[in-house]
Amino acid sequence: SAPTGAFGRCREVSMGKDTTTGHWEIAGLVSQRAMPTYPHGFPEEIIREYERLTGRKVLCNRPYSGTDVIRDYGEQAQKNGGLIVYTSADSVFQVAAHEETVPVEELYRCCEIAREITMKEEWRVGRVIARPYVGKKKGEFVRTSNRHDYALKPTGTTALDILKDNGYDVISVGKIRDIFDGQGITEAFRSKSSVHGMEQTIEICKDKDFKGLCFVNLVDFDALWGHRRNPVGYGEELERFDAKLGELLENLREGDLLMITADHGNDPTYTGTDHTREKVPFIAYSPSMKEKGMFEEQKTFGVIGATVLDNFGLKKAENMIGESILKELE
Repeated sequence: SAPTGAFGRCREVSMGKDTTTGHWEIAGLVSQRAMPTYPHGFPEEIIREYERLTGRKVLCNRPYSGTDVIRDYGEQAQKNGGLIVYTSADSVFQVAAHEETVPVEELYRCCEIAREITMKEEWRVGRVIARPYVGKKKGEFVRTSNRHDYALKPTGTTALDILKDNGYDVISVGKIRDIFDGQGITEAFRSKSSVHGMEQTIEICKDKDFKGLCFVNLVDFDALWGHRRNPVGYGEELERFDAKLGELLENLREGDLLMITADHGNDPTYTGTDHTREKVPFIAYSPSMKEKGMFEEQKTFGVIGATVLDNFGLKKAENMIGESILKELE
């Protein structure tokens, strides 16, 4: 009845509904066209070149669930040292390999090769993702936390660049560094899970005397529950997040500003395994706030990046979208 925080929702104006596009828009960069997807697998010329440069055989090469693909191709990949290449409804080139057969650093090398190949304008895949797994046999294979994303570099200046260029900290937690390909980041922490990401954020808030932005991605909502269409798991993850959020709130200082939002939808009750294009929540809170409430719907995710810049008295670049709502939050 008397919320202390401000809350509302934002619409996406970029074309697409993938992770890269959503995060770029949060940081003020609009994507005028969606990144290409490969519903029938990658063209033969990509796969031939990839096999030649990696020296390894490619298995699968079609859209697949990440857990199903290691179940169906895992044993074969272990026998011949091949790479399981698959995609989804997003613009992703995913490479799975068993950590004992293809060591993680070798998998990363192979993904760097894929990133180089698929950066060409005619293919322009949004992300290459390393998907290492372990296990002895079919039915026992599980993916590890050694995932690594190789994204395209942002196509223009973002709020992160402006913060960094003006001497502010831009701390990445989770896969934020990967999504922006390191651009505009001053320090990065890789997370093993969403709970771990919240624990890292709490520690940063408690122990780091930073001035700037701590940008956090909690991937389990998407990877474990949204894509798997598991609303029960999603709800339980929300409860785990809520408990850690309580700890984070206790460590916020008077001048800190916390924002909670999303980069796209992934409705766990919908059909299929693709992202869903949704309006996203935008919740803001500071210990200095008294009583707030709902603000009007925003036209772009870009209001978030613009508000962050305004908080530090910085102006956005000409290519950036979104208007600050800092005054509404004060």
